[in-house]
Amino acid sequence: MARLGDWLEPHPHGIYVRPADAWIDPSEPEARALVTHGHTDHARGGHGAVWATPETLAIMDARYGEQAGHPVAYGESLTMGEVEVGFVPAGHVLGSAQIVLDYRGERVVVSGDYKRRADPTCTPFEPVACDVFVTEATFALPVFRHPDTGDEIDKLIVRLHANPDRCVLVGAYALGKAQRVIAELRARGHEAPIYLHGALQRLCDLYVEHGVRLGELRAVAGASKAEMAGHVVMCPPGALNDRWSRRLPDPITAMASGWMRVRQRARQKNVELPLILSDHADWDELTETLAEIAPREVWVTHGREEALVHWCQQRQIKARALALVGFEDEDD
Repeated sequence: MARLGDWLEPHPHGIYVRPADAWIDPSEPEARALVTHGHTDHARGGHGAVWATPETLAIMDARYGEQAGHPVAYGESLTMGEVEVGFVPAGHVLGSAQIVLDYRGERVVVSGDYKRRADPTCTPFEPVACDVFVTEATFALPVFRHPDTGDEIDKLIVRLHANPDRCVLVGAYALGKAQRVIAELRARGHEAPIYLHGALQRLCDLYVEHGVRLGELRAVAGASKAEMAGHVVMCPPGALNDRWSRRLPDPITAMASGWMRVRQRARQKNVELPLILSDHADWDELTETLAEIAPREVWVTHGREEALVHWCQQRQIKARALALVGFEDEDD
């Protein structure tokens, strides 16, 4: 008897869909790549041809130069060999998608990275019934339960208003997290200009071009300390304690990341104001998603695979871990 999903071949650098002769999120150049989203542990340049959402292709163009891209909008499908391929929203970042594969009566959903929280910068996750669900496990431990997003943003606003002679310097990854923090601030009524490190400008502009409202953004370059006092300043995490930050007015150092739940990580990065804000599902959201979709099998990758596999097995859901290579910190 054939094994469920035996037409898929997990390799350390990606998942090969044999009857389509295509790879999902390969970390090495391949002739045909299906890409879930634009983070560097899932998308890279150099492929012969790329199928992804229009937004993901735009992100890849911005990061790697023009791609040999084939845009597939949410809800559209195409046939590759004997496989019908579709893209549905993953709720992770702009353009992020789950890849739905139908082949000879079996359906496999490769979710990429996903979250279930509301996010003003991307389309919400869409559950799809399937035989095999390939899930991430970045925060797949019961200790990871993300707090309310609004409460975390309010912590930032309160600290800002309490220190009008200083700025709050927020470290956030360039794709997804920076734009989400800005959009969440706007949603909480913060309409003041927000200052950007130059490394964030290009992708913020791309989000705006795709209809995401970010309000007034200004470059740190050329701004005086007096101008930035009482304002939010955004930068990549690597610039938080860099010489670059010396130009700022006595910054209160913050970082937006799901890993800020781990106090040691905050201390290591000298973060004064940890903001627990993740673009990945937490433990409850992962397990609730599996219960909702109710697949026959769960394949687990990118993170704490063992705990999620154990949770599935306790509920008589067949599960296994895939040994894929990932760099989880890029998009936490």
